[in-house]
Amino acid sequence: MPTPAPTQAPPPRALRWAVAGSVIVMIAAGGLFYYASKMAAAKRQANHDEVLVTIHPHRCEPGALTVPAGRASFRIVNRSDRAVEWEILDGVLVVEERENIAPGLSQVINADLLPGDYAITCGLLSNPRGTLHVTPTAASDAAAKAKPSMVAFVGPLSEFRVYLSNQGTTLIKAVTALNQAIEAGDLSQAQTLYIPARAAYQRLAPAAQRLAELDNGINARADYFEKREQDPAFTGFHRLEYALFQQRNLDGLAPVAQRLLTDVTTLKQQLLAQSLPPEQLVSTVVRNLNSLADVRAGSGEEERYSHSDLNGFVGNFDAARKVVELLRPLLTKSAADLLPNIDSALVAFESELNGFKVNDGYASYDSVSAGQRTQIADKAKALAAALDAIDPALGLSGL
Repeated sequence: MPTPAPTQAPPPRALRWAVAGSVIVMIAAGGLFYYASKMAAAKRQANHDEVLVTIHPHRCEPGALTVPAGRASFRIVNRSDRAVEWEILDGVLVVEERENIAPGLSQVINADLLPGDYAITCGLLSNPRGTLHVTPTAASDAAAKAKPSMVAFVGPLSEFRVYLSNQGTTLIKAVTALNQAIEAGDLSQAQTLYIPARAAYQRLAPAAQRLAELDNGINARADYFEKREQDPAFTGFHRLEYALFQQRNLDGLAPVAQRLLTDVTTLKQQLLAQSLPPEQLVSTVVRNLNSLADVRAGSGEEERYSHSDLNGFVGNFDAARKVVELLRPLLTKSAADLLPNIDSALVAFESELNGFKVNDGYASYDSVSAGQRTQIADKAKALAAALDAIDPALGLSGL
């Protein structure tokens, strides 16, 4: 007679709960996946008007774009093997840009564009440029007719011109001293003098970055050149920084330092020669702060050899505070409700930076933790957002 099979004991209660929990997790995961899919689809639908531009190693596709005047969104996809920047240029002036777009990733750039013809950069500085044609619309024609009186902005713009002149002189003096130390073969002194020279440039950066070609010669990182640090076209501050802090060698550096001195002298001349429309006074500062928040604060790539990023951030903050100071009388009269938020954002960003003060300077950026970098970026972003409300309040948006 066969032995009856033993009766299987019911699963323990803990096991039953575990199985039930697994089912719930699977259902929840499915729900989240469905929700995420719907959100992605909605986002794609919302962004159906984005203009797609793909950056290849030696070109961008398409090379010629046409969009209507007004707000335009460009999705820049990087199919090259290095981080790139993308810019819209009006002659020598930068209208909008995005830096450090990582390989294989994309970023969206929004720009308010007036009718006309522009150039677009396509990755490496040696790559041929593309073209952007902006056609007029009824809204752009109406906006041109509705421009506010420029009389109210004469004072702030004139004072900003004085600021540019003074800061330009300070920059020239600082680079001259740096140049002399390099010519004298004094590495230690040159390293010391690099920091104030670089900070002097950053106080001019929001305005200087409008001058595309000149700014590339002064400020471009090695990433934007075919042979990186070894590329003959790699000059300016970061070429000096590389030699002073990475190679620790002054051999052959004197011509680079002399070229930088020539370029910063030209920079001051061009900043004073170029007219600055009132609608660009704030927008250039906002763009600079957003770049600080989105790229420079997190990566530490701007001053990768000297790790002196914080000195540059303070220079950027000084420029932002100056613009607020110049516009304060207009804001007090026409948009006083914005000032508490702006002042609060200024204080918060300054306090954040002051937390890294060391003697007469600032801590090396490689000693700043990821969490602290995020805090710096958040404060810069908040200040940019507060300042971004100024132009609409003063009737300057959309011009």
